[in-house]
Amino acid sequence: MPVKKEASGRRSVEAEIEVPGSPEEVWRAIASGPGISSWFVPTTLEERAGGTTASSFGPGMDSVATITAWDPPRRFAAETQEEPGTVATEWTVEAKAGGTCVVRVVHSWFASTDDWDDQFEGHSQGWIGFFQILRLYLTHFRGQTATSVQLMAMSGETPEAAWARLAGPLGLTGASAGDNVSAPAGAPPFHGVVETANPPEHPALLLRLDRPAPALAHFFAMPMGGQVLLPVRFYLYGPAAADLAPGIEKTWQAWLDQRFPPAPPPS
Repeated sequence: MPVKKEASGRRSVEAEIEVPGSPEEVWRAIASGPGISSWFVPTTLEERAGGTTASSFGPGMDSVATITAWDPPRRFAAETQEEPGTVATEWTVEAKAGGTCVVRVVHSWFASTDDWDDQFEGHSQGWIGFFQILRLYLTHFRGQTATSVQLMAMSGETPEAAWARLAGPLGLTGASAGDNVSAPAGAPPFHGVVETANPPEHPALLLRLDRPAPALAHFFAMPMGGQVLLPVRFYLYGPAAADLAPGIEKTWQAWLDQRFPPAPPPS
């Protein structure tokens, strides 16, 4: 979504999605640590005004905010300090007819220049992808708590080349929503269905797996700082998830390291 600009200097971006579930079920998914961790990134959240919420995007990549408003199951807001200054994030849940809710997130900040507009438009685009995971979570795994596996590869290639080197050996090149997919020889084992496939300009795939465990798997490419980040995330559900997670992480990390060798530490 494009940045909205007001005469006061307030700027904002937002994203929303309609999801299945009652307001209480949706609230638990977006406003509790276990719920958020089951479709987003590992998160802790103190469920009160004045509490703290912290989301981990990887080693040294934590986002910490202070909760400024708490009105379950309808709305909560939090503030964090970022480069533009104070950034406020507001979450709302709006009940709809037919057992669904609209979830909306709005980021807002004050600025006199356009310096940070592209970054926040990227936030909005990122939420669209995570909201797709939220909808699948509430459709197929509502109320369950996930064990997550978060992996990351990096490439100095173009986004197109890096994505091809990730998706090709997994047999996912050209995959479309609804395709049944299985791991080819040499790839970590998996089987499931493609739920979403992004256009080439924003390469990403979201799979719903039945093997090696009931799971959602998210693969995407994201240019950043002259590199291309290739996050690979699994949300594992069911009673065996915690036991299976270490083996899945080890197998996929070894495969990624072979395809995208990590840079050696500085001497």
